Parts: sequence; structure tokens; C-alpha cells
Amino acid sequence: MNTRMRRAAVAVVTTAMAVSLAACGSAAESDENSDSSGSAEKKGDDIKVGLLLPENQTARYEKFDKPLIEKKVKELTNNKGEVVYANAKQDATLQAQQVDTMITNKVDVLIVDAVDSKAIAGSITKAEQADIPVVAYDRLAEGPIDAYTSFDNVTVGKTQGEALLKALGDKAKDGQIVMMNGSSTDPNAAQFKDGAMSVLEGKVNIGRSYDTKEWKPENANSNMQAAISALGKDKIIGVYSANDGMAGGIITALKRAGIADIPVTGQDAELAGVQRIVTGEQYMSVYKSYPQEAAVAGEMAVALAQGKSLDSIAKDKADSATTKGIPTTLVPVVSLTTENIKETVIKEGFYTIDEICGGKYKAACDKIGLK
Repeated sequence: MNTRMRRAAVAVVTTAMAVSLAACGSAAESDENSDSSGSAEKKGDDIKVGLLLPENQTARYEKFDKPLIEKKVKELTNNKGEVVYANAKQDATLQAQQVDTMITNKVDVLIVDAVDSKAIAGSITKAEQADIPVVAYDRLAEGPIDAYTSFDNVTVGKTQGEALLKALGDKAKDGQIVMMNGSSTDPNAAQFKDGAMSVLEGKVNIGRSYDTKEWKPENANSNMQAAISALGKDKIIGVYSANDGMAGGIITALKRAGIADIPVTGQDAELAGVQRIVTGEQYMSVYKSYPQEAAVAGEMAVALAQGKSLDSIAKDKADSATTKGIPTTLVPVVSLTTENIKETVIKEGFYTIDEICGGKYKAACDKIGLK
């Protein structure tokens, strides 16, 4: 247990004794660290949360994650908590500078979705040295992380792989598929790929596999064009795409080559992705409840800033390459197809039917009963 966590544990025990609540730390911890209890005052609702998100190419970060985390922090602090926001725009160096600025501005806790999980480790160490706890959000960054929340990324990949196999049916080995994985700097991408391969390996022929730089749709588009050139357009029967943004670039390349009616996977339930599912251009996406993930991140951040235990929030543990036993909460995922749009993105308020089905999408929505 690092110094910050020991001090936080003592603060919790002391507070619990004062208000006759159940203690969140052990008696042994209290005795062992009694000499440091005076150095960490328990904060109230007037806290400052630093939120660092990785990029703005993917629609989810600005549309969902940021406002949802801000809402949860306000809710948990009687509208007194402040969220200080920065977006790294896929630049790891810029994100490191943003962490330094947050430390200088003396935030009480950081929520960090790392551009590069390894490169950020030094910045996380600086935060620890400044006695600022860090919640790893969506991606498990390296360094002395205090808490982590994300989705079960291996399950995401399995969900995508299973959907692709279902779409291919008994023609799964009649041609070749292309694997369009995410960025090599994102640990989630490797887990998505592992999950997908655990389902697909031996059941399909993989003609080409790419790690797509920075998750950018234009890079996926270039990779797909290269795959079509190498394999031949008549040989490709499906595409594993790790997210919706890349699926858009892939589908553009397929159309340009005259390839239609082959399944393409995705992830994130972006509006454009959902609309492509409605029209049949994209077979599926993975629906991830950002409201649940953001709520957990907000709860973790407020608890850490206030010196409270995470026991009631984080039921699991995760290990990074540098830190073991990180308190963790994983949020479940759902395969999104034409069959369950109402029960997922519409029910949870991601989009309205009017948003999905406006203009040129109305006829396609009518055809699948989305009214």
C-alpha cells in the first residue's frame, strides 16, 4: 500500500469512529499508520476533479463521458465539486503537460483516460508524489493507479467475434476476413483483439490483420484499401473492426471497391454506427453503457478525494504491468444489432428515434420497425 493510500485509510477509520459508522480500514492499518493521520485532512464537498480524456475523434468522449462525469461529481458533492477538463487530442506529450498543469492547479483527484498507457506512467507517478490519487478511466494506465473502471475488454472482443461468426454462418471459411484492430498504444485494443481471436481463430481465414494507428478512420480506410488490393475484392467475406469510427472508414473503402453486403463489426454505438446498422451497411456494434462507467468513475474520484474507502464501489481487482491489486469495477456490454436498438441506446437515452431515423434513414428505420 503506498503512502497516499495508507493516509487515506487512516482518515477513513478516524472519521468512521467519530460518527459511529462501520470502519473501512483494519485496526492493524490504523495502528501501523497512526503517526501519519494528521497529514491528510478529510475533504468535504468542495473538491476539484481533474478529468483528462484522450481524443475527440471518437464521438463518445465529448458527447457522453465528459458531461456524465461532470453530472455525477456535482450530484455527489451537493453541486460544490468542480471538474477541470482537458482533452489530449490523441497527443501523449500534450496529455503529460495537461497532467502537470492539473498538479500545479492542485486538483484533489485525477480521472485519466490515457492516450498511451505506458507513456503516462511518469505523469501518474508525479501525481502520486503530489498526493493526488488517480482513477484510470476506460484504459488501464501504468504507474501507481488508485482505482480503475472500464468495460470487460476481452468480452467486448468476444462479443464482436461471435457476432461476426453468426453473420457469416456456414460460409465462415468460404473466403477471408480482415482484422482491423485498434491502436498499439492502447492496452484495450490488445484485449479486444485477444477476445475476438479466442472466438475466430480456426473458424475463419484471416487474410490481413492491422493495428490501426491512433484509431483514426482515415488510417482504417487506407489499411482496408491495402487489404482489398492484396486479397482481391471477391475474396473478402467480412471485416472485424474494433470500433465504429474505423468501421466508417472501412465501409467507405469497401463501397469504393464495389464490395457490398459483407458483415462489418464495430464498437461504441456511435450515432453514425447505429445509422449504418439500420441501413445494413454495418452488421453490429458493441453497446457500452457510458452512463454506468461515468457514474462509477465519478464515485471513485469523489471517494478518493474525500479520503473514503472504495470497498462499496470497486468489487474487483486488476493488475497493470506496474501495479497489482488495483480496485476495479467492470461494466457489462451488449451486442447491438437491428434487433435491440430500442432496448439499448434509445432506452438509456443515448439517442432518440428522431435522431437515428431522420432524413434519409427514415425508410430504413420503417423497414425494421424502428418508429
